Amino acid sequence: MKWVFRTLAALIGLVLLMILVGYLLPQDHVATVEEVLPAAPERVWAAMTDVEAYPRWRRGVRSVEILPARDGRLAWREVGANTMSMGVEESAPGRLWLVRILDGDLPFGGTWTYEIESEGAGTRITLTEDGSVYNPVFRFVSRFVMGHDATMRAWLEDLRAHLGEDTP
Repeated sequence: MKWVFRTLAALIGLVLLMILVGYLLPQDHVATVEEVLPAAPERVWAAMTDVEAYPRWRRGVRSVEILPARDGRLAWREVGANTMSMGVEESAPGRLWLVRILDGDLPFGGTWTYEIESEGAGTRITLTEDGSVYNPVFRFVSRFVMGHDATMRAWLEDLRAHLGEDTP
């Protein structure tokens, strides 16, 4: 019976340590990923900005609901593993797209900046997450378990697969 209490005490200690470390980590972070895709910039831009098509190629996105425009710019809600509202803050067609998480009640928030440029026969895409993780447990997991760039890497992998479907 002592081993049960010791195991329970160790688990509680680990959780408390995780919470303490989470509180000590900075709330804000910047992470960047970059890749060259085998598709023309026009195709990459069209795919990444056609949010209504996300459920067809992005894992974890079951549906997209277009929301009323914010200051004349596109806003939408992604429903899936994480349901959240997003809005375009800045757009320079074919070059730059800055998107912000609009929900204030999530344990995280921030922006994604998508930058694209022609590179050879393909397109270099650079994603930068300027994020905040408010919950210390999520902060610990984001930093030490998943990595701040995990969601961006998954997004790029999904985009690459989607573009590969029609790339000659």
